[in-house]
Amino acid sequence: MSLVRYNNPWNLLNNLQRELYDPALNNNYSDDASVATANWTPSVDISENDKAFTLLADIPGVNPDNIDISMEKGVLTIKGERNAESVEEGENYRRVERQNGQFYRRFTLPDSADADKIEAKSEHGVLRITIPKQEVAVSRRIEVKH
Repeated sequence: MSLVRYNNPWNLLNNLQRELYDPALNNNYSDDASVATANWTPSVDISENDKAFTLLADIPGVNPDNIDISMEKGVLTIKGERNAESVEEGENYRRVERQNGQFYRRFTLPDSADADKIEAKSEHGVLRITIPKQEVAVSRRIEVKH
């Protein structure tokens, strides 16, 4: 029996939609966003409260040492790699669904994000990135003297 890799049929449609609606792909200049560098894409939840943005990325089986998080020009980049487990000779797989290889995600953050205070923590296969918001200057009334 040969090894058959399960491919989600929606991935093709998602990739087509991403190419059609991603404005970064329609520019005439070269940009990292238009380069396909990922073998798989982790699912990410993004939440916001008064003090911070929080990203939760599902990355089971990824060593935290193999994750690179960077922030440049308002874009948060998460890169990493999940290595395939070695297959023992004589093992017969009926189905393989877990993907491996490199992953790459980019998120444009609002101006209120404080890039100097970003924190990341990996626990139980979930990467938590906390991006605090900058303190907003309180407006005040200025009296005109005469």
